[in-house]
Parts: sequence; C-alpha cells; structure tokens
Amino acid sequence: MIIDMPSTNTAKVNSKIVELRQQGGAVALGRVLTLVIVTDDGEKTEEAIEAANEASREHPCRVIVVARGAREAAARLDAQIRVGGDAGASEVVVLRLYGELVEHGDTCVIPLLLPDAPVVAWWPFEAPRVPSDDPIGMLAHRRITDAATDKDPLRSLEQRRVTYADGDTDLAWTRLTQWRAYLAAALDLPPYEDITAASVAGEADSPSTDLLAGWLASFLQVPVRRATPDKKAPGIFQVTLERPSGPVVLTRPDGKVGTLEQPGQPARRVVLNRRSVKDCLVEELRRLDPDEIYEATLGGLNDIVQGNQTPEPEPEPTPAG
Repeated sequence: MIIDMPSTNTAKVNSKIVELRQQGGAVALGRVLTLVIVTDDGEKTEEAIEAANEASREHPCRVIVVARGAREAAARLDAQIRVGGDAGASEVVVLRLYGELVEHGDTCVIPLLLPDAPVVAWWPFEAPRVPSDDPIGMLAHRRITDAATDKDPLRSLEQRRVTYADGDTDLAWTRLTQWRAYLAAALDLPPYEDITAASVAGEADSPSTDLLAGWLASFLQVPVRRATPDKKAPGIFQVTLERPSGPVVLTRPDGKVGTLEQPGQPARRVVLNRRSVKDCLVEELRRLDPDEIYEATLGGLNDIVQGNQTPEPEPEPTPAG
C-alpha cells in the first residue's frame, strides 16, 4: 500500500503512520533500527529503496528516504508512506524536499526516528565530503557510503581516508568480504610460511581493489603492489601472495568464479560473484560498532606501491657485530 501526502509536514506524516498502525496495516513493533537514505530525487531513488526493502527482511526497520528535489523551487515537503508488500519487512517513508528544505533534511527526519533505536545513515550515491559532520550523519550511529558510485571513485576513497570517524564504512569495503575470507583460509593451510610481498590487480578506478591492497599492506606488513591487469576484467582481477615455496594466486577473470592456486595443491574453483548492493547493505546492518579493520585498512592505503613494477622485499636486518 502506498499513500501519497503532497504539501504536508512531519506532524501529519507521523499521525498517518500511527493511524496505519492502529488499523493493522503496518506493524511498527519489533523494528531494530531506523535506516535513513539520503539521495537526490530521481530514478535511482527507487533502486536504493528496493535494496533497503530486501535488507529489511533480515533487519526489520523503519526506512526514511530523504529525496532532495529542486533547490530553486518553493519550500515544500511531499511525503509518501509505503507499507505491506511495497515496503518489504519495514515501513518506508519517502520525504521529497524542495527549496530551502533541501538543506534541512535532518529537521524533517528527527520527528520520524524510532524512539530508543539506533540510526544508520546511507548515501547510496553521492556522499558528503565529511559524513560524520553532515547534519544527518551526526544523528547516526553508523554512516554508510559507496565510493564506487562517485564520479571519481578513487578521490572519494581518499576523502574517506582523511575524514574517517568511528562509525564510518563504505560498501567498496564490504564487497571484499569473500576475497578476504578466501585469502585468509589459504594461509591457514600448509606450508606455513611468511608472505614476502603481495600484488593486487584490478580496474584502474576500482576502490575495492585499492582497499584490498591496503588491507594486505596493513596486516601483512609487506610491500604490496597495486596494478592494472592487461586484460579487461570487472572490479578486482587477481591477488598474488609471494612465499618462498611459491605464490598463492586468487584470480577472478569474469566477476563470477575465482580460481585459487597454491604450490603442492590442485587449483580450486571458488564462488566469487560480485556482490549486490542489497547483500552488502545486509552485512553492514549487522554491526553498529566502529569497524577497526576498515580504519586500519584506510591507513594502509599510504603503503601500497602504484604501477606494474614488482616491489622489492624489505632487506633482512644486518646482525649486530
């Protein structure tokens, strides 16, 4: 069920939600958080709402969409309430802001927040320069951005690095979960040797490729090379971990199936699909505490070597005397 409320205010929207709950058309009990989606009004708004609806089936929540319209128009708030089959396992409130209201989305959001429930802010497309200083970001326990959707993904990732605050995360990081799991599992198998160097190859403008290289640099403390593959491949193409007995190589040429190779063992094919926004959002909503691993990975971005040259391993220290 979709209810349109043109030229309204938040008090009327709140009253309508209560009315719907009393009529049994929406159940507000059991909501675990409020998810606030901030985006410009347009066709892509529905993509974000669809992803949030799917994620709400695992994390029942109230979804508030702040859809920013024309700034030159007269100040106006058009609201839409979606419940039932149009809202997944949540209730969706779409706030379309015009004119001066565009710059005051937080004042429209506050009256609609669930009491005593955490708040997560998500910018599915263009994000503010400093999410933690944004008026809506300041309301949130967790702030989710997506560098991959920015016009300049790598510049956006660098901005995330220099402005990081506890509670920040990015879906470019969440897309690495399977890669990190397979690489960590490979190192749990014999031979148990130290990694001497590593390289990560992927599309030139792939922020996930940079983050994977930063993760390896931060936690392996070895030289890591960030390269661009010779062949066309979506996202991350290959990771190589150098060891004395031979390299561990994880390759994904088609964005769907990967091949894991290491000395003394047969090559293994592993599922390595490019993750959907919905899957990444579901994972991020599972935790509301600061992500220390992501923070350390951002710090590791300074340590990666750009280009196609192979980094030289660090020299062994000379014994004293």
